[in-house]
Amino acid sequence: MVGSNSGVWFKRLHLPLFMSQPVTPYNDARSKKAQVEEMFDNIAHRYDFLNHLLTLGIDITWRKKAVKFIGTIQPKRILDVASGTGDFAFEALTLKPEKVIGFDISEGMMNYGREKAKKMNVADVVEFVKGDSEKMPFADHSFDAITVGFGVRNFENLEVGLKEMFRVVRPGGKVAILEASMPQNAIIRVFHSLYFGKVVPIIGKLFSKDARAYNYLPESVKVFPEGLEFVKILENIGFRNIEWQPLTFGACAFYKMEK
Repeated sequence: MVGSNSGVWFKRLHLPLFMSQPVTPYNDARSKKAQVEEMFDNIAHRYDFLNHLLTLGIDITWRKKAVKFIGTIQPKRILDVASGTGDFAFEALTLKPEKVIGFDISEGMMNYGREKAKKMNVADVVEFVKGDSEKMPFADHSFDAITVGFGVRNFENLEVGLKEMFRVVRPGGKVAILEASMPQNAIIRVFHSLYFGKVVPIIGKLFSKDARAYNYLPESVKVFPEGLEFVKILENIGFRNIEWQPLTFGACAFYKMEK
């Protein structure tokens, strides 16, 4: 174990796989993929603003930590899965890669990312590609590193999406995953639950005009196999040197691994 200011690194443990009932944005008969795509298209115009508002800007420091981790191998080709408007992809530019591909199911989100790339004059380096994370249009071992920011929770078939990530990253490549989580400390968990379950949906509805999107957020976090349960799934996929770090009292989980 290695200590840190925001948590403790936990090495791989052998635990049973997590099972849960699926949670979808709109609870209708469509696939989760279709619902997730609609949800992000609906909130794309307010996504960046709400992300920074609801996390008080701390999400920026979380991404910096993840980029620092993949930076240890000086990656030239980086894939940002569930890229959305590209915040993770743009942060990765600090590593001076040759190419960063933002991959997402929502065209609405990526259109905002493309506009940001043009304004930053980095459209030749950061490219946005629409597609399904469970069927990536990339060859085996295409990337030196992969980042995912708050996106694996939205996969319809979690293990299928993770296997695709494993396939397209090269041997020795690094993968950094950030995901929302529930604090383990009982007192902090109470306050976090109140904020996450009550305040966030109200603010989200007020600014995004999508009544379900920010209710789906806490609901999906509750059923996601976080912490050591998720580590076990990653281990079974084939990733190695897997570590998990709770950030900001456990509001975010940072998973780092290698192929």
